[in-house]
Amino acid sequence: MNLPNKLTVLRILLVPFFVLFLLVNTIPYNYLWALLVFAIASITDCLDGHIARKYNLITNFGKFLDPLADKVLVLAAMIAFIELGLSSSVVVIVVIAREFLVTSLRLVAASDGTVIAASIYGKIKTITQMVAIVGILLLKTIEQFVSLSVNIDLISNVLMWITAVIAVISGIDYLWKNRHCVNTTK
Repeated sequence: MNLPNKLTVLRILLVPFFVLFLLVNTIPYNYLWALLVFAIASITDCLDGHIARKYNLITNFGKFLDPLADKVLVLAAMIAFIELGLSSSVVVIVVIAREFLVTSLRLVAASDGTVIAASIYGKIKTITQMVAIVGILLLKTIEQFVSLSVNIDLISNVLMWITAVIAVISGIDYLWKNRHCVNTTK
């Protein structure tokens, strides 16, 4: 297994630790630990793609696992945010529906030998989600150290709705650009 794929696997392995720190408030400074683990996992996302492209280490395994690792990490955060009151369940359902749509489209295309690469909108969606999650975790971390006069729940929910809108735009873009893959007569 090459280095980019190892980094992708590491990102998936970090998810349970991230969720543990995020949801177990008896762990001292749990939001700080969750933020650090999420940041490390997010950095592996940048690194694995960069290394794979720079050293021509792109594999089918990586093409499959990298977007899956992103989805697992981001959706774990969003689902946990529901429990913490930091996101609406509607937002998470919209994002999950988009992920099912794009993944299904990729599977249909793959059955015909076509690989649908990540679009610029898909990359923007992932970056936006990760930045929003880091921002929310940063606010929650600061709140553990000092009293804040801002409504973190409101800010968090607004950020999550923004990510949902971008996810929908990205999903529409994927569907439109790859509509030829959807043949209702087959």
